Amino acid sequence: MSEDEAPSDENEESEAPPEEGTEASDAETPDEPENAEEESASDTETGDAEGEAAESEEENGDEATEDEGAENADETEQDETEGSDEDEAEQESADLPTEPLTEEALDERLDGAEAALEEAETESDLDDVSATLVSIGDDLEEADLPEPDEDDEDAEDPRERLEERLSDLQDDLESQRGPYSEDVIEGIEEAGTTIEETRWTGKGEGELAAPVEEFVEAENEVLGTDLTLEGEEPADLVTTLEAAAREVGDASLDPDEDAETIAALLEAVEDLQAGLDAAEEWDDLTTREKLAAHGFYDVLDHRKDYPPEWHAIKVYEKRGEPEPILLALEQFGSEFMERHCLESLTRMGAEEALDAMTQRAQKRDKAAIKALGKIGSDDPVEMLLEYAEADSDPKLQLVTLKALGEIGSEEATQGVADRLTSENPEVRSGAARSLGLLGDTRAIEPLSDVLEDDGSDTVRASAAWALNQIGTQEALDAVEPYADDRAFLVQSEAQKVA
Repeated sequence: MSEDEAPSDENEESEAPPEEGTEASDAETPDEPENAEEESASDTETGDAEGEAAESEEENGDEATEDEGAENADETEQDETEGSDEDEAEQESADLPTEPLTEEALDERLDGAEAALEEAETESDLDDVSATLVSIGDDLEEADLPEPDEDDEDAEDPRERLEERLSDLQDDLESQRGPYSEDVIEGIEEAGTTIEETRWTGKGEGELAAPVEEFVEAENEVLGTDLTLEGEEPADLVTTLEAAAREVGDASLDPDEDAETIAALLEAVEDLQAGLDAAEEWDDLTTREKLAAHGFYDVLDHRKDYPPEWHAIKVYEKRGEPEPILLALEQFGSEFMERHCLESLTRMGAEEALDAMTQRAQKRDKAAIKALGKIGSDDPVEMLLEYAEADSDPKLQLVTLKALGEIGSEEATQGVADRLTSENPEVRSGAARSLGLLGDTRAIEPLSDVLEDDGSDTVRASAAWALNQIGTQEALDAVEPYADDRAFLVQSEAQKVA
């Protein structure tokens, strides 16, 4: 056998029997594969790798937690810093001394507002100045300003002076605003109202179309509209101006950007209003011109009386035509002519004069109340009963009581009978005669009491007269016994019964 084939010492050692004391299990353990160590090593390496990965994840988790905690801490710290900054800012602001509301400080602020107002060019600038003035006004109300010396008549009140200065600046501010398209629209509407509500003469109506047409042409040129006159009657002219106002509103003119356009329209509106003012109104005429326009003097063949209006009134009264007299009454400013008109209307007792006399009677015009009695309408009875109770004016009571009697409404009986107890004997006498004119039999008993008991013979005579006017047998029986009365006036009335 060659040396190569000789068994190695390692083999000999591996084949040697186990030593005594060695466990059988160790001896019986099967041979492990050669790569067992490698697998073990591999498992060990895998386990180590997994452990390292787990450790890495734990480390990453810890790092993430630490990062999140750090970020939260940073945010909290930032919030605390910001909050601290705000608190510090507020504290610093609170610690800053506020400007005292003294007269000098308010004057300085007003100086600043005045300078800003002079430099203002736009509506926004003016709004800023307005806000400043409002702020100054609020502070002025709270300011504790010294009171003027009461002993010094020439001493100036600081508050009053500052308020006046503030008010002047506010007025200057408003005058500096605009112009606005609303001003144009308002001017157009005013012109339309003037045309609609003014009483024009025939000549005046013919003079209205020209200024309206000129305005329409001016607006067409400024705004590029195509307005035309709807007609030359006052109502047509008003319609035209309404359309012109709508066009201005639709143009949406800006007070800053369209200032020149608005100014041109305002100038046209002023020309329009001036043209309307120049047209002849009814009130522009003298009284005689107004009467002549209505043909008041046409009834005069000659001027017999002076003034001629008096002569005309007489003619119209004779003809039974109250309307021209009412027209003259409306126009005359002369008390002399008014008196003659009222006297004519009273004599005529024309129903056409009821409204005019009622209006005058509402002002306690005695002549008008007298005329109402002659007209005889029940309409003013309630008003006249109030005047009959006016104890402070006996003359008003007397004319009213007579008017109520002449009207003859039994609605007035009780109110008139109540005047029989007046302290004024003239009023009692007037009430008795009014009851006689009313003719209401309910007045017989109170009139009989007056005839028997009143302390004034004049009042008793009036009661006797009233009973005769009522004329029933009961009334006449109440008068007849006084035919030999001590008072001649009462005798005279009682003897009429026989």
